[in-house]
Amino acid sequence: MNSAEFIVQGIITAIELIVGLDPYILSITGVSLKVSGTATLLAALTAIPLSFIISHREFWGKQTLLTLINTGMGLPPVFVGLFVFIMLVPAGPLGFLKLIFTPKAMIIAQYILVTPIITGVSLAAINAVPPAIRENAYTLGGSHRDIAVVVLKEAKFGMVTSVLAGFGRAIAEVGAILIVGGNIAYTGSVGAMGEGLSYTRTLTTAITSETSSGDISVAIALGLILITINLSVNAAASMLQRRA
Repeated sequence: MNSAEFIVQGIITAIELIVGLDPYILSITGVSLKVSGTATLLAALTAIPLSFIISHREFWGKQTLLTLINTGMGLPPVFVGLFVFIMLVPAGPLGFLKLIFTPKAMIIAQYILVTPIITGVSLAAINAVPPAIRENAYTLGGSHRDIAVVVLKEAKFGMVTSVLAGFGRAIAEVGAILIVGGNIAYTGSVGAMGEGLSYTRTLTTAITSETSSGDISVAIALGLILITINLSVNAAASMLQRRA
């Protein structure tokens, strides 16, 4: 079999696995969506209020906080993974929680990675609201709460875009979750298509393990699903940016 036939056969088998709703493929996709979705939701609940406070309040340490947010937007995933691993490993400060090599540890790592991204993009969206809108709301007798609601409505597309950007970053992450999650699948799933289920194995970490073990068809199937999710998220973000 030449290289072209090898690639074509791999793609055909990959499509068959996806169309056939292979349990192993579905379990990996489910874990990815659950972990990344939960981390993004928690990050959004933290980042959006924080970005609004930063934009509308003056407080001690504000510039330091902004510096940390900007730095956090470019944090190396492996560093975050190492930090969370040290915190959660049995000998670590939080080892008593017994979270290492679980989906919860992966959510914590992705939360740390995604929160600065959503905060930074949301803050930019809020700051982009024209001052005249705030002034008009104040002139018309609006309270601080009324002004906040008006600003949030004006910046809503930008904030939704920030959440989508955060989710796209989370779903494509591999280094941190590989360290703290361990890429674990139940017995029978390694190297065997359609067998076993994922515990902490995600689309990205599974691609690395399936490629190294020679299961190219499974790796291609997972890659197709991953790129489809990313394209969908980016398309939605682009549409919202145009509307904004």
